[in-house]
Amino acid sequence: MGLKDVRALAANGEVWDGGTEGVAGFGARRQRTDAIAYVLLYRTAEGRSRRYTIGRHGAPWTPETARKEAKRLLGGVAEGTDPAAQKREKRQAATVGELCDIYLADAETGRLLTRRGMAKKQTTLDTDRSRIERHIKPLLGSMKVPSVTRADVERFMHDVAEGGTARRVKLPKKRAVSIVRGGKGAASRTLGLLGAIFTYAERKRMISENPVRGVIRYADGKRERRLSDTEYMALGTGLANAARASMWPAAIAAARFLTLTGWRRGEALALRWGMLDLTRRTARLPDTKTGESFRPLSSAACDLLQQQGPGAPDALVFPASRGDGTMNGLPSLFRRITTAGGLPVDVTPHVLRHSFASLANDLGYSEATIGMLIGHKGTGSMTRGYIHHGDALTAAADRIAGTILRKLAGEGAAEVMDGPGVGRTVGDWCVTA
Repeated sequence: MGLKDVRALAANGEVWDGGTEGVAGFGARRQRTDAIAYVLLYRTAEGRSRRYTIGRHGAPWTPETARKEAKRLLGGVAEGTDPAAQKREKRQAATVGELCDIYLADAETGRLLTRRGMAKKQTTLDTDRSRIERHIKPLLGSMKVPSVTRADVERFMHDVAEGGTARRVKLPKKRAVSIVRGGKGAASRTLGLLGAIFTYAERKRMISENPVRGVIRYADGKRERRLSDTEYMALGTGLANAARASMWPAAIAAARFLTLTGWRRGEALALRWGMLDLTRRTARLPDTKTGESFRPLSSAACDLLQQQGPGAPDALVFPASRGDGTMNGLPSLFRRITTAGGLPVDVTPHVLRHSFASLANDLGYSEATIGMLIGHKGTGSMTRGYIHHGDALTAAADRIAGTILRKLAGEGAAEVMDGPGVGRTVGDWCVTA
């Protein structure tokens, strides 16, 4: 069967490969229109007759290319595969958008566990949903799950990195918008989520191989930023100026607390009075990024907390200015504090955490001790036992917090040996302009 035979086909006509070089069952069929399709007839291992459409005549399909494809398909049939059944399953398969919805539904009901054997936290689910809606669905949502290739995934990553999903999204709240920018960091983190979603599809037997596996991501670009002595003093100035400008007091207190403790922002904002034992200078956080966590508190941190309360056991220590929820606006309020102190835009609440850990390392504390102070993975139960058998951790917390107090007051070069018992109170942190 050659090109001349194919072109000579009449409406509803068929022509089949013949001769010694021909492929049995391979042919071309013309419909009532001008469309011509290359087909393959074969029998499955169970003896069932199948008709498989290779494709329409025209690039890339010619008698030669279609014949090569027919030979390849027959090789699979000889090994027990059924191309027609596979094609039908692929056509009926879920789209990437539908897979994402199934993944989120299982995650929200707690059926999808993390590596630590725990359900995903709501904040994580919210982030996952945002990345799915902002990046994954717009670029891959309509594709069938089995049809996604590694090349598709690489193209997706580059599209997100180059701003292919950038736009302004109107939020339900009045006058609220979300600015989607994309970028290399967003591309790498979204690719991590996409990999988890396709791993889930593997477990559900929706695909045989994860197309994300093996794709090289952009470097995340995270820079472990810490405050210098000058910047600590500028932060002290910013806190004082924010207080004079009548900023929401709980926001200022939360920023101070993060500076003194190195906690994660979400941990401080979710802190309730029932989690605190100020007499023993400890906090029990039942649900952190790393599970249940026990934290020692410095005298300076306890002084600050006592100035905030006390409150009812279920009341937030650092409440929002409106409503009963957590203080979602702290990042913007913290930016106002840093601006008031003349600090650059890359000083964020997370920088306070890294600065605390770096300062503790400068003072000679081990990674294990620092981990127990700020709640690194695997240190929660260790901290509980350590706190119950001595005051070494609270002494470390005192010394680090005392050093931070001096830096906030502009005495960055001075080393604190005994913690906050240097004659300062929490109200002395901020230099007065």
